[in-house]
Formats: sequence, C-alpha cells, structure tokens
Amino acid sequence: MTSAYDRLTEKPKAAIVAVLREFGRLFAMGLDVVVGMFRGPFQTREFIHQFWFIASVSILPAALVSIPFGAVITLQLGSLTSQIGAESFNGAASVLAVIQQASPIVTTLIVAGAGGSAICADLGSRTIREEIDAMQVLGVSPIQRLVVPRVQAAMLVAALLNGMVSVVGVCGGYFFNVIMQDGTPGAFLASFSALAQLPDLWVGELKAAIFGFLAGLVASYRGLNPKGGPKGVGDAVNQSVVITFLLLFFVNFVISVVYLRIVPAKGA
Repeated sequence: MTSAYDRLTEKPKAAIVAVLREFGRLFAMGLDVVVGMFRGPFQTREFIHQFWFIASVSILPAALVSIPFGAVITLQLGSLTSQIGAESFNGAASVLAVIQQASPIVTTLIVAGAGGSAICADLGSRTIREEIDAMQVLGVSPIQRLVVPRVQAAMLVAALLNGMVSVVGVCGGYFFNVIMQDGTPGAFLASFSALAQLPDLWVGELKAAIFGFLAGLVASYRGLNPKGGPKGVGDAVNQSVVITFLLLFFVNFVISVVYLRIVPAKGA
C-alpha cells in the first residue's frame, strides 16, 4: 500500500521521465536529420519551395524588428558609457552586441515564429490525416522526404537573414547614436574597427545556422507527434515555438561562453 508521500511524488517523477523521454526522441531525430543531410536522395524541389516560403514570411518582420532592436542596444549602451566617460567605445560595444548576440537571436525568433509554426502546422495536419503513416507503409522515409529539406531551408534562411539583420541593426544603432545622443560618426566607426574582428561575424553566422537547425527540427518533431486531433496540432504549434525559444537561449549561452574562452579579444 503506497503512502501519501509516494502518491505526491509520483506525478513529478512521471513528468520528469516524460520530459527526458521527449528530449531523447528529439535528439535521436536530430541525429537522423544530420545523417539525412549527407545521404541521398536530396529533395531539391522541396528544399527550394520551403526556402522561398520561410524567407518570404520572415524577411520583412526581421528587417522591421532589427531597427528598434539595434537602436535600443545603442541607446542603452550609450547612456552607460557616457556615465563612466567611455563614449569613445560606444560604437564597438553596440556593434559587437548586435552582431554576436542580438542579430542571431532576433533572426531565429522570427524564423521560428513565422516559418517554424507553419512547418509544424503543415506536418501536424499531414500526421492527423495519416499521410505520414501512408508514406511509411510505402517505404518512404518522412525524415528524408519532409523533415530534412525543411530543416536545411530554415538553416539557410536564418544564416542569410542574420547578415541582413546585422547590417540593418548596426545602421539603426549608428543613426540613433549620432542623431539622438550627439555621438561622433568618426568615433563610432573608429572604435568598432579597433576592437571588432572577423571571428565576431563568423560566430554570429554560426549561431544563426545552429538556431535555424533547432527551429526547423523542433517544429518538425512536434508536427510529426501531435496529440488529440486538430486541437493537438494547435497545441503542437504553440509548444514548438516555446521549446525553440528555450533551447535558443540555452544554446546561445553555451556558444557564447565557448567562443569567449577560445577566441581572445582583439588587442588582448
């Protein structure tokens, strides 16, 4: 006969086991996707279609969001540097914050929210209509046929949009620093060129590609595993966005720590 304590602890234990099981399945699917990227047949037409769709729904929101994002970072750092008398480093601090941290995060949030939710809804509707089961009966791999091109498209769109968001964010920060904070254009550019280095750009692009992979993977996984019919598809879309955001910030922290440990600062 179970005690009251055992009954109270059963549900938390079951929840933890369920979460670990889900992450294990997600990790296993991620390995299958990575293998599928280097193993044919390659779904070129599906990849182009998904790439165009994700880019079309993400490019305008990403461009619009990047302007205030870069401006807020520049204005906040500008006020802090002016308090400690380090206005000459405002350009370097603002640009590096945008390129290394803000740009990949903003890009992937847009890709996951606009493209990832559509991917999850599409695969979820296919699953509840038993199209995925029919593909498996016919010997067609849903991972190779549907998931791999979507994940590849999300990665490429995220990497390309990250470059655009970086440029727009830096330009927005430069404009607001010069116009609203009476900054010197020459000092802004000089501090950036003095402290920034090429690996700062590469780490931003690497983050965007990894984040795009996670966004496409999580959206595809939740789309292939809905529960409860059409309502389950809607719940899966919400879960995919939330899970992507959580993984995004955790992986960003890990990559940033590793990068700052491995790559020395310029002039150090």
